[in-house]
Formats: sequence, C-alpha cells, structure tokens
Amino acid sequence: MEWAMSLLLNHPNVLEKARAHIDEYIGNKRLVQETDIPNLPYIQFIINETLRLFPAAALLVPHEPSEDCTIGGFDVARGTMVLVNAWAIHRDPMVWDDPLSFKPKRFEKMANEGYRFIPFGMGRRKCTGSGLANRVIWLVLASLIQCFEWKRVGEDLVGMS
Repeated sequence: MEWAMSLLLNHPNVLEKARAHIDEYIGNKRLVQETDIPNLPYIQFIINETLRLFPAAALLVPHEPSEDCTIGGFDVARGTMVLVNAWAIHRDPMVWDDPLSFKPKRFEKMANEGYRFIPFGMGRRKCTGSGLANRVIWLVLASLIQCFEWKRVGEDLVGMS
C-alpha cells in the first residue's frame, strides 16, 4: 500500500486518471465497494504495476523438482532447491518494455502473462491468499483515492528509503 501511494504521488497523472475513473463510474454519492472491482480495472492495473516493481517477496517459496528437468536451459537434478527471483523477472528488460518505469497502462492489454508477472507465485504453489490480498488492497487504494486529495508536499519525489 505504501509503495502504491508513493508511486501515485510521484506520478500525479496516474493518480488523476484513477480518480477520474472512480468519479466517472461512481461519482460522489457513495463509496467504492468490492462489487465495483470489475468496473474499475485501472485501479487493478496500478496494483499490478506496483507489485511488479515491488513484489511483497523478492524470492518466491523454494521448490524442488520431483524429477530431472531443464529450466531456462539449465539441467536441474531431481531434489535440487530452486529459488525463483520474482524481483529480477519483473525488472528484466528482455521480458518487460521499459521495466524500471511505473506504467500501469501496460496491464491494459495483457491477457495471460504466464511466467512474466508472478508476485504471488503461480500454479499449485501460488499464494492462497493472493485473491484476498488483491481485493483488500484494491478496496483500500480505491477508497484512499476517492476520499482524499493527495499531492506531494514539495517538488521532491516521495522516497521509500
């Protein structure tokens, strides 16, 4: 949540676009609700882009192949511990266009990202709480955007160091 807010404050055009989407769909008669999620996809694009740049865990849960296999051109023996670096995959210029930039719009046309976007892992070992986490983050972020006027205090970018 902190990363998302800092990114929005550092990219006021994205914040304004998100606010405009909320205002257009909901207005000011009521607060955003969980049922609004499908109608406001831009908020999810912001969350996805934040998780791409700053995944909750840089390294996913370790795995061990049950039989010898090849991963990325490397032969991996059965029982070898394999660590997946989601942070590196999400910032790889061979995988993402302009990977260090905050561009929520990149998720607009992405249907099935496969192994490119894996902030919660994937497959059978995917984080079981990812659905709940996405809904809660969406609702809180959309509420913060809808209910408050956000801007940086000065010209300096918001840093998270």
